[in-house]
Amino acid sequence: MNDRAPAPGGLALVQELVNTLNLETGVDSLATEEALHALGLAPGEVAAARELRESLRAACLAHAGHEPHSPVADLSELLAAGALLVTVDAASGAASLVPADAASLTSRVAVAIADAVAAGTWTRLKACEASDCHWAYYDRSPAGRSRWCDMGVCGSRAKMRAYRRRRA
Repeated sequence: MNDRAPAPGGLALVQELVNTLNLETGVDSLATEEALHALGLAPGEVAAARELRESLRAACLAHAGHEPHSPVADLSELLAAGALLVTVDAASGAASLVPADAASLTSRVAVAIADAVAAGTWTRLKACEASDCHWAYYDRSPAGRSRWCDMGVCGSRAKMRAYRRRRA
């Protein structure tokens, strides 16, 4: 929906998952074989992926200071199903968090979020303020106050609506 660069690191997976539903057109790419393959999902995992997607969207909306428009499952509870392991490199002693099951989308998302929290980037993944969009984007603005996925589309529409309200 926008021309912003993808989120860094594992957050790109979270962004990709949230953006599998285009609210403006209603197109849900989780219904396609291409998306299932890209996200490593089996057809039987689509319902759980959709539930996870909407809870992630709610978190991204919260990062931007907005409430979700409909009730969603608690993201903490969904992520609790994603088993994680801590691995330690014998040579360097460096530790990392990895999914216990690399095929599990929930585990991969949990690792991405944990890594982003450690890096201080988790709250920069936001959802567009426009109620007909809510596209996930990574806020690279210096102050971290970006409001729309694309200033040229959603931002312009919002500014035009505000202008018309003031003129009415």
